[in-house]
Amino acid sequence: MTNEVESCDVAVIGAGIAGASAAAEIAALGARVVLLEREDQPGYHTTGRSAALFTRTYGPPVIRALSRASESAFNAPPDQWRPHPLLRPRGAMFIARADQLTALDALATELQDGAERLDRGAISHHLPILRPDYAAAALFDHAAADIDVDALHRQYLRLLSANGGTLRTRAEVRALSKDGADWRIDTHAAPIRAAIVVNAAGAWADTVAIMAGVAPVGLVPKRRTALLVAAPAGHAPDAWPMTVDIDEQFYLKPDAGNLLLSPADETPSPPCDAQPEELDIAICIDRIQTAFDLPVPRIAHRWAGLRSFVADKCPVVGFAPDARGFFWLAGQGGYGIQSAPALARMTAALALDRPIPGDIQAEGVCADALMPGRPSLHLAIATT
Repeated sequence: MTNEVESCDVAVIGAGIAGASAAAEIAALGARVVLLEREDQPGYHTTGRSAALFTRTYGPPVIRALSRASESAFNAPPDQWRPHPLLRPRGAMFIARADQLTALDALATELQDGAERLDRGAISHHLPILRPDYAAAALFDHAAADIDVDALHRQYLRLLSANGGTLRTRAEVRALSKDGADWRIDTHAAPIRAAIVVNAAGAWADTVAIMAGVAPVGLVPKRRTALLVAAPAGHAPDAWPMTVDIDEQFYLKPDAGNLLLSPADETPSPPCDAQPEELDIAICIDRIQTAFDLPVPRIAHRWAGLRSFVADKCPVVGFAPDARGFFWLAGQGGYGIQSAPALARMTAALALDRPIPGDIQAEGVCADALMPGRPSLHLAIATT
């Protein structure tokens, strides 16, 4: 370790999709950026374990708005930053048993014309392994598509480098403190001095804030379990939609000829290298086999990741009210990939005191809805 301090305008902590995209967009506006990652490689934790879907119908209203504002970036033609399209058509089907129809009706009302309502016969056409008497109705989002998460992440890392930004891996933050008007960040490598710190540390974001003497936002990492199993004999699942229980008790998604399954668990966890637990695996198989005719003789692969939420389940984006130059970019929950392009541009604008891009404003997204000091977040923290 050297004592020579490296200076920059903005230091971004965490090189998952949130930090990488924000760092790239900030650098594109002319700032000198250093992106810090504690692991050997960027995206090791949540980003590297995500099988994300792009859909305008998933998540709370502000997430849907950010996703709509991100759609043009996902649909942009291949260029020097990525060799192939980021999206592959998939479709998403939200299914409901007879006792869940109220929830389905509520979602249909909220989405208006965003999804097609299906009866039993149409559901079976799209997903032949669904048990005939299980689902009474469904909503089908034809625009939903698989996201090439790795290509998206790499695109932002390339953009960061092309705009003069620097990625530092194995650079865990060990101390973070004010140094005059700037921040000093001590890592395993050279210390960093920056006017602005962007806290994009995912499940560790509150930990980083506390280290800096900044009030936490009540972030709760929650474990999500996933399994990969073979498709039933005689079936080719590649054209099947992602299928989600309307109350989000499970989902099933084709994955390179196999099936990705999840119990959609949200078990609170400390920040860690998350691993699946046997109970969650058993719950997953039970829920899936209740709804689908799907033998599971063996599990090809199992894993878990952490999705981090604040109490109102909306992202926290903006300068901390109690620490000059400390910028929050946290709490994306399970929506961080699909909303990354718009959220990164919004982060860059707010961090550098620029206007929020017009297309994001046009979707109804404003800074007040995401800021760390918003009333809904403050009240939620006070009551937990």
